[in-house]
Amino acid sequence: MAEAHVSDDVVIRVAHLKNSFGEQVVHKDVNLEVRRGEIIGVVGGSGTGKSVLLRSIIGLQTPDDGEIDVLGHDIGTLDAETAKDLRRRWGVLFQNGALFSSLTVAENIEAPMREYFHLDQALMDEIASYKIAMVGLPEFAGMKFPSELSGGMRKRAGLARALALDPDLLFLDEPTAGLDPIGAAAFDELIKGMRDTMGLTVFLITHDLDTLYAICDRVAVLGDGVMLKVGTIPELIAFDHPWVREYFSGPRGRAAAASDKAPPTPSAPVHATRAVAGTEQGAG
Repeated sequence: MAEAHVSDDVVIRVAHLKNSFGEQVVHKDVNLEVRRGEIIGVVGGSGTGKSVLLRSIIGLQTPDDGEIDVLGHDIGTLDAETAKDLRRRWGVLFQNGALFSSLTVAENIEAPMREYFHLDQALMDEIASYKIAMVGLPEFAGMKFPSELSGGMRKRAGLARALALDPDLLFLDEPTAGLDPIGAAAFDELIKGMRDTMGLTVFLITHDLDTLYAICDRVAVLGDGVMLKVGTIPELIAFDHPWVREYFSGPRGRAAAASDKAPPTPSAPVHATRAVAGTEQGAG
């Protein structure tokens, strides 16, 4: 945990959130505070509403009840113009990148710029090239369509688009899902490096225990329609709840803890074996 990057300033506050779909109650009373500069991981079993929570925070899901405050704004009371200005201050990487298939990578990155600004094409091309390099993609990737990229490259392209407007907040939904162990570890380090250099606050949903150990300052556990516990991994390991205990202290949790403590060696890269619990992609 990089304490120097985390402040006591709360940039996201969720209070008494309720969400349901017909008779299915997903959230009964969810409460969460996210601090400026932290990387917070959100975990929970399948169907606990992790992605629903993310969509509620960014305004894609209208809750049944509760309050959500983002960067000092109650998102439930904003007029259209203020809401648009607020959305410019966050970036989102959805599962599988969610890139526009008919646009090149560069055009995908430029899409948010076209929505919010009136920039010269040459300037947008320059910014897109910079973002492509920032996320570790080769220069030629900008001319490619998403279908021409590997899964890992699509993730990085999606991240470049999420960073197009230099946001304060970065939302990530299963960022390492579908990546091989080495690619997933590299993506973890990329996210951590972005937080450290850009001062981002990162809200990420994941099943990947190695991601939690490697880069998350705190972890929030959803279950039973509420936020069961928010804390550091040692605090969660000490928390007496059946699902939390099995998640962090079961075989995969022990493997992730051992991997996190092991020093890197040339023959055994860090996170060469990754522990993923609850592998249902798209759950929650």
